[in-house]
Amino acid sequence: MDYVIFLVAMSALVFGADFIIKESERIALHFNISHFVIGATLVAFGTSLPEMAASMMAAGHGKSDMAVANVVGSVIFNITLVLGIVFFIAKSMKPERDLFKLDSAWVIVPVIIFLIMIQDGEIGRIDGVIFLLVMISYLIFLFSSSKEDLEGEIDESLTQKFKWGKTVVLLSVGFALTIGGANFVVESGTNIARSLDVSEWIIGLFLISLGTSLPELVVSLVAVRKGNADMSIGNIIGSNVANFSMVLGGSSLINPLVINLEKSSFDILILVSASLVLLFILANKLYNKAGAIFLLAILALFIQNSFL
Repeated sequence: MDYVIFLVAMSALVFGADFIIKESERIALHFNISHFVIGATLVAFGTSLPEMAASMMAAGHGKSDMAVANVVGSVIFNITLVLGIVFFIAKSMKPERDLFKLDSAWVIVPVIIFLIMIQDGEIGRIDGVIFLLVMISYLIFLFSSSKEDLEGEIDESLTQKFKWGKTVVLLSVGFALTIGGANFVVESGTNIARSLDVSEWIIGLFLISLGTSLPELVVSLVAVRKGNADMSIGNIIGSNVANFSMVLGGSSLINPLVINLEKSSFDILILVSASLVLLFILANKLYNKAGAIFLLAILALFIQNSFL
């Protein structure tokens, strides 16, 4: 029964986040907010809602392993699985934005801050405040550094006539599904871990993080289909910044997050490796099958070490 609850709850979490993302975009369009601002909000907040809900709920239940593993796993899957698939299937990617020059720092700086913070085995409330400041810095950077029009990322259906009543109802449904789904994901995930005699770290690292990475995967695949595959890279960079800053930062404000460095060392090594490989890809513009092979090889190593 826990497996059914987990799948239903994960679906509710992801669909709820989708409602919130679309209705937030609809409000922004109604008030004539620029497409860039909408896109930046989608990247930095919208697609990270499932991770945030799941990790905060886990932190509230005192399940630090699950909360931290969800973020570590999500960042790994975002880089290796999502970008790996995008680079593999995209026919041609020639970003106009100099991603290495402008965005490379945001690939590695949050990882470095994370590594420094966990040296004492805990991400405390002060650490959480620092992470939230990183998010504010990132948003300021986005507003000041880019003038690109992200209209291609906006669903055309969102430009239809705006109705406050419908939007409020859908937002309420979205938040209810996201929060309720996150609660049942954590509870059923814990029960599954106990029944299989595996750790909550593994459940958070794979089952929950893979599920909560679905919005990033969907957004990236849609971008590929529309011929805007290069925007997928910005989506992932922004989402990973949000995962570290808002998700870990917000969760640690609820409860300090304890992390077992010995148990999680290999997964953290994979996280660092994936980030460094992404930097290498950005520096050399390997937005092709060669870059995909690098990333998917890291994903295979990650899975092999965890299950074989």
